[in-house]
Amino acid sequence: MKVLILGANGEMGPGVIKAIAPHHELRLSDINDFDSPHEYFKVDVSNIAQVVAAAEGMDAIINLAVLRPDRQLAFDVNARGCYNMMMAAVEHKISRVINSGPFYVVAGPTYERFDHLITPDVPHQPGTYLYALTKSLGQEICRVFTLSNDIHVMDLLFYMLLDAETHTGTTGDSIAQLGHDMTPYTTSWQDTGEAFRCALEVDLTTLPSKSECFFVFPDIPHGKFSNEKVRRLLGWDPQDDLSQFWKKTI
Repeated sequence: MKVLILGANGEMGPGVIKAIAPHHELRLSDINDFDSPHEYFKVDVSNIAQVVAAAEGMDAIINLAVLRPDRQLAFDVNARGCYNMMMAAVEHKISRVINSGPFYVVAGPTYERFDHLITPDVPHQPGTYLYALTKSLGQEICRVFTLSNDIHVMDLLFYMLLDAETHTGTTGDSIAQLGHDMTPYTTSWQDTGEAFRCALEVDLTTLPSKSECFFVFPDIPHGKFSNEKVRRLLGWDPQDDLSQFWKKTI
């Protein structure tokens, strides 16, 4: 399968590329230049002409592009970028789109603090964060496109990502300590990449609808969110046991 990755040089990019490159032909894109053995397009996702051009000849699109703090840029990347991606999918008859985002696209502050066993199919309550609101709007744009086009969109929702061996995030800083506690929606880089591979390879006819959201988190005891859906529908099976972080030491 020929796969376009938008925002390939961002936080998730390396892990996703590593997981799917052995199985698919990749075309990478980002607003910044970077070295890669794969085909590369310099693309600003807020520019519809650039996104449409990059998607030509592709079978699937993965959207990893994100911008958090700036109000205008966050809207242009997180919301307008999704519109441009879906327009490209319509233009080139691409039936498989995989979008990414944070868990609070579905359940943001302060809702997630007062409930547990939250599934990705609850009514969306993204709260007031700029990041959550713009990503939630982008997700809704994708869903609306599926209503009148032969396009399936899978939204894979994450939060904290770490290396299970070094305990570090993207900056190289430790974000988890053994025997203490961890954010209750943390996923390893390896398992994150595998979630995208599963979404690329799932039979679209087995999905309940053309727009589906998934919480992508391993089994952890906090009980905040449920990963049953991503296991059942996409066959995702996390391999990194993160219990070393949440089991308390005496």
